[in-house]
Amino acid sequence: MKNVNRLTEGPISKLLISLAIPIMGSSFLQMAYGLVDMLWIGRLGSNAVAGIGTAMFFINFGYALNSMVVTGAGIKVSHSIGSKDYDGAADCIKNAFLINFIMFIFFISGLIFFRDGLIGYFQLNDNEVEGMAKTYLVITGLGLVFKFSNFLFTRILNSFGESKLPFKINAAGVVMNIILDPLLIFGLDMGVAGAALATIISQTLSMFLFLRASREYFSIKNIFQYNLKRIKEILNLGMPIAVQRVLFTGFGILIAKIIAKWGPDAIAAQKIGLQIESIAYMTAGGLYGAVASFIGQNYGAKKYKRISEGYKTAFLLASVIGGTATLLFIVFPKELIGIFIRDSKTLEIGVNYLRIIGLSQFFMCIEIISNASFSGIGRPKIPSTISIIFTGMRIPIAYYLSQESRMGINGVWVSIALTSIFKGIILSGLFLKNLRKIYIKVKGEGLWI
Repeated sequence: MKNVNRLTEGPISKLLISLAIPIMGSSFLQMAYGLVDMLWIGRLGSNAVAGIGTAMFFINFGYALNSMVVTGAGIKVSHSIGSKDYDGAADCIKNAFLINFIMFIFFISGLIFFRDGLIGYFQLNDNEVEGMAKTYLVITGLGLVFKFSNFLFTRILNSFGESKLPFKINAAGVVMNIILDPLLIFGLDMGVAGAALATIISQTLSMFLFLRASREYFSIKNIFQYNLKRIKEILNLGMPIAVQRVLFTGFGILIAKIIAKWGPDAIAAQKIGLQIESIAYMTAGGLYGAVASFIGQNYGAKKYKRISEGYKTAFLLASVIGGTATLLFIVFPKELIGIFIRDSKTLEIGVNYLRIIGLSQFFMCIEIISNASFSGIGRPKIPSTISIIFTGMRIPIAYYLSQESRMGINGVWVSIALTSIFKGIILSGLFLKNLRKIYIKVKGEGLWI
């Protein structure tokens, strides 16, 4: 295993920005898979977009479960590297990949056996949309074994302070996806199945590149020789984030059920809006990886002053990302939605979505880097609890505001924006409070916030 402690020494701003930019690029590239698919699928019409959008709610459940392994392993590996326990880091990595594989087997089995009931829950009352949703769900689900692995490779390499390598590998996958999408969707007339297959092939390429390139940092051997203690540590650290994301996805499905009464056009508009919003979300999500790794290594090395400085730098970067997204969503919503769809009804709903959600983008980005900071110091339960409470509040608020006598479907968008604003404010305040508590216990080193 390569001995790396690059994040515990040197100028903080330079280190964090140099680590963050490739991670943000990698996150953008991951998001680009969905955007590229949506650009081509949008040409098939709103029904095709609605089919993929419906299936993606359940694929997102898989990502949420996978976050338990990715987050837990990321925390343990960064702490181990910071304290120079390289054998411990290697053991964590091996056990993380074992959990990852077992999780995939159970999840894909559930998707295949219960696909009819899962898609039927939305009561779309459109056989064509339901058929496309089931097709996309099963094919994409089978490819999650590669997606899960790529997420884990990326987070572990970030924990080593290596972010350029994952960026290059993810870029190769996106280029492959861009080439295959039109070929399979239209050239071979495979429709939504072609979009799903293009993503699988691209993710497979990325996984093999990760396997080869990561050998400089660590090797994956004898993963079936498990260490139960390590597995418990990874799962315990990752569980709060996983519960948060699973519930977040579940709340999203309940929100989608409310939206579904406005028909496939509304579902398609939200799906397109979410893809556009993911530009800000995934960029800030890339910053999450940098912040979690930076704070994790320095927490392991007990360099608490650097944690404070790192958080300030991350806060500034997140503010720039969120402020830019707010400006674009409010000023250019029609142009952004129009890239993907021409249907007038879908366009109108999507424009309103972006304008309302745009108001919360700054706070969403602050929430993300605060989550990352809590993860870095090994306290993921705090942001998970806040996120679960306020995301859950979206359901009653959306139900109340979306009544026709009030705001209609725009009430759903207001409920999402409002709760995001509260989460950003509360979590940033709580992290600063927890950081002060850490410093009170440490003698000889001051705190400046």
